[in-house]
Amino acid sequence: MKILIAITIIVLGIVGSASLFTVSETENAILFKWGKIERADYDPGLHFKLPFVNNVRKFDKRIQTFDAKPEDYLTEEKKIVVVDSFIQWRIEDVKTFYVSMRGDMDIAQERIGTIVKEGLRNEFGRRNMFEVISGERHIIMDDINKSANKSVKPFGIRIVDVRIKRIEFPPKVSDKIFRRMETERTRIAKELRAQGNESADRITADADRQVTILKADAFKKAEKIRGEGDAKASEIYAKAYGQNKEFFTFYRSLNAYRNTFSSTSDIMVVEPDSDFFDYFKNIQGKQ
Repeated sequence: MKILIAITIIVLGIVGSASLFTVSETENAILFKWGKIERADYDPGLHFKLPFVNNVRKFDKRIQTFDAKPEDYLTEEKKIVVVDSFIQWRIEDVKTFYVSMRGDMDIAQERIGTIVKEGLRNEFGRRNMFEVISGERHIIMDDINKSANKSVKPFGIRIVDVRIKRIEFPPKVSDKIFRRMETERTRIAKELRAQGNESADRITADADRQVTILKADAFKKAEKIRGEGDAKASEIYAKAYGQNKEFFTFYRSLNAYRNTFSSTSDIMVVEPDSDFFDYFKNIQGKQ
């Protein structure tokens, strides 16, 4: 009897648990009856179903991010660019989503990727290189969002956002562009270096000219001062000579002796009776 009661309790527990299901705030739920959709408008909370008759499938209603593979697109000038993008989407109508996509998230993402790819191809195909790289990127994304949402609406899906992460040139084109940029930068560097050398030469020449002028002015002033000094000295000498001729002659001879015999190694060969030695023989400077 006890065993029967225990079995009954277990069976009731299994049946009771099979009759309940919960829906969280991040989920959409669909109730099926014998494989057909019976209800798809559940609010978050605890709900009931008939065991073995109903079954429930849940889908994430949060925003999904789909990172698309980089693709090649042609611009208006028939130039190839490699575009790396990602797509954010969510389930808007879970019943329509299940019917159109068989409830498969991978199929949905593949379909969304195809639609967005086609939209990007159309948008890039009617714009030039400058517009797709910088000029109208935000406009491209807005246009794709609008067109893609129209295409996915019958699938119960809403595109939240389409973002272009990166736009690049193909590797071969990038190498050519890099070499062209390198050549251009080298040319600019040579021009700037030549301009710098020209400026340096001009500055150096101007500095040399100013140095020459300054030296010439200084030499002119020095010669003028020296001339004035010599004139003044001659004037003083003349006055001194006029005041005392004998003393002036004696003083001039002493200075000549001092300058001539300033070093012990100096040698001078002259005749002994030369006028140079007048004051060596006699203080009056007479023979």
